[in-house]
Amino acid sequence: MTAPSRASRTRAPRSIALFGGSFDPIHSGHLAVARAACRRFDLDEVHFIPAGRPPHKKSRHLAPYLHRLAMVALACAGEPRFVPSLAEAGDDLSGRGTHYSIDVVRAFRSRLRRGERLYFLVGADAFLTIGTWKESAALLEACEFLVATRPGVTSAELRRALPEAMSRSGVHVLHGVNSPCSSSAIRHRVTRGLSIRGLVPAVVEDYICKLGLYR
Repeated sequence: MTAPSRASRTRAPRSIALFGGSFDPIHSGHLAVARAACRRFDLDEVHFIPAGRPPHKKSRHLAPYLHRLAMVALACAGEPRFVPSLAEAGDDLSGRGTHYSIDVVRAFRSRLRRGERLYFLVGADAFLTIGTWKESAALLEACEFLVATRPGVTSAELRRALPEAMSRSGVHVLHGVNSPCSSSAIRHRVTRGLSIRGLVPAVVEDYICKLGLYR
């Protein structure tokens, strides 16, 4: 067996964030949040994880998983710290399965080296429902949370969302990343034949137009 190189032995522990979502489509607001998290928390990697079948959105029709994954990959191109992830693709890469955040976090945690930090990047709206997530207390123990706020959501509300036993858990608030973008508004604009320029990366806009998504 080849001995590890000196560089690999002395490499500083990484800080990694997991950023999950339906990304239907990924938009400029998602990227702004990830960039802000990288700056504030000195992240080495942000893994963008398109959801297979989100447990909380089973009733809504999503664009096919491979389209959403392709748009994430395009948006991550040219961003050295952004990594498109197959964590919810499943063995057949169909993305048809339902995956829970605790399972994804445990899978990533099992691959980290000692001293490496794992964060879960999430918007304030989603975090307010954390008490309903599968094994929420275990999830809050397994990683630190980076919560991107929006106007109207206070730190007190975020604290109240925590299970009582987890009131001192590692939850960090990411202020000042306010974006008017939303995936639903972008889909609506495409359906009506309106421009989405500037709301999504240019390569994602091109992909949506050429493939006729959301029409």
